Amino acid sequence: MNVRFPRLAVLAVVLTVGYLPCAHAVQYKQVNQAASKISFTYNQFTSRVYGTFGVFEAKLDFDTANPAAARASLTIQLDSIDAGSSDANTELQKPAWFDSAVYPVATFESTDVKALGDNKYTIIGKLTLRGVTRDVAVPVLLKAEDTIGIFDGELTLKRSDFKIGEGEYADTVVSDDINIRFKMVAPQQ
Repeated sequence: MNVRFPRLAVLAVVLTVGYLPCAHAVQYKQVNQAASKISFTYNQFTSRVYGTFGVFEAKLDFDTANPAAARASLTIQLDSIDAGSSDANTELQKPAWFDSAVYPVATFESTDVKALGDNKYTIIGKLTLRGVTRDVAVPVLLKAEDTIGIFDGELTLKRSDFKIGEGEYADTVVSDDINIRFKMVAPQQ
């Protein structure tokens, strides 16, 4: 059955909620890191490239009865990138890209959550990458399966907004648009 919640201010990585097994309030306060995933795609020349981040810490405090009080945060270890080859992974750590010796992590902190109905949310927050902080709005869908909540979200970032891939890479070799997808899995509390 579909349940609509009139007011939601929560996570910060855009969460859209799916189907809930019952109409009572549900809380999600822990993220199962092993079952969760962060991936990205971009274009390089004429090829589509897929990659993941293997090490991240996500925190969540989401009550479907009070989404306005929800909080979400994410810290990603940038050296845990897998962009498909060891050469690419090494290159992305250099100063022109992530400059991970100086900026080892990317962080997200939620500031607000908007309920869109049908278990869909927009999580608004601050994303910091390479020392640059930008406001982002992430659409999210929350799907409840048995006693597990799955928060699926996707957003597109412009790497130039965070000064990633400057210099010789600022042209069209690598697309400016980077599509980020995430799946955060959290047990009901």
